[in-house]
Amino acid sequence: MKQYNVAVVGASGAVGEELFRVLEEADFPVGNLLPLASANSAGNMIEFAGKEYKIEELTETVFEGRDIDIAFFSAGGSISAKYARYAVESGAVVIDNTSHFRMMERVPLVVPEVNPQDIELWEDTGIIANPNCSTIQMVQLLKPLHDLYGIKRVDVSTYQATSGAGKAGMEELVRQMQDFFAFKLGETEVKAFAHQIALNVIPHIDVPQPNGYTKEEMKMVNETNKIMDENFAISATCVRVPVLRSHSESITITFKEGVDVSVAEARRVLSEFENVTVIDDIENNQYPMPITATDTDETYVGRIRKDIYAPNMLHIWGVADQVRVGAATNAVRIAQKWIELED
Repeated sequence: MKQYNVAVVGASGAVGEELFRVLEEADFPVGNLLPLASANSAGNMIEFAGKEYKIEELTETVFEGRDIDIAFFSAGGSISAKYARYAVESGAVVIDNTSHFRMMERVPLVVPEVNPQDIELWEDTGIIANPNCSTIQMVQLLKPLHDLYGIKRVDVSTYQATSGAGKAGMEELVRQMQDFFAFKLGETEVKAFAHQIALNVIPHIDVPQPNGYTKEEMKMVNETNKIMDENFAISATCVRVPVLRSHSESITITFKEGVDVSVAEARRVLSEFENVTVIDDIENNQYPMPITATDTDETYVGRIRKDIYAPNMLHIWGVADQVRVGAATNAVRIAQKWIELED
């Protein structure tokens, strides 16, 4: 099998570390590996496929002469904005995990199970954007249902884990819980989030927008329609919850007028969709939860039920590991599809 030289920007971060795990588990055909990060992390070692690699500092010239085929960027939007072009100029395809390129008209925004055909557009800019984590797991559930019935509107509330804010978010939750059991919660540091996250929920993720929504909520609106090449109505409320890992979503889907939803048919198309697992037996306490999804590559769905008033409305509950499905795994799946197209 042909091998590909791979760079990972943000090699010391939570998503970067997960990328190495997913690449190894997927037996991705990695030739040379170039881990990159800031000067603070340069010189540290990472392990991949039984070998150790030294993290190098990300600079404007680090891609020159390295023959990188695929460059994964997971170090923040400002880093991608500054350095992605140097990777492209060196001949690499950039798969970007940040929000910087997602809504740019000439950049494909891809969830391989939903719109793999858009990967072919990569040559226009040399960049393929990885969507927001909450968007990825939602469109994986919307796509088969849209194909079945035709969606008119989506209303979603998210329950987002602290890992969505990176290592700092997870560490803050752990530290605050330790302070709680030490009877010091009133003295605990609040830094990663706007408020204490331990024993609390915060209905505020990312920057408020003039329309009253937050940037995170508008990402879900705009990205979903770009990925699905649709323009149906979407409203999102994004909430941070005291969970370490894996995002949950309560999704209400209104289909086109005249549709009479069949729960059995909805279960069928969801269960047949790639990388989606149905767990839906409330009588036996079986439904997806964050601990179900954590450290897996599946998107789980349950609590599938028809609205008691509107025949064209369905309610579902979806959960996925947003560090993997919502970032690293989706990026690797994009790379795998890109390789298929190149071959």
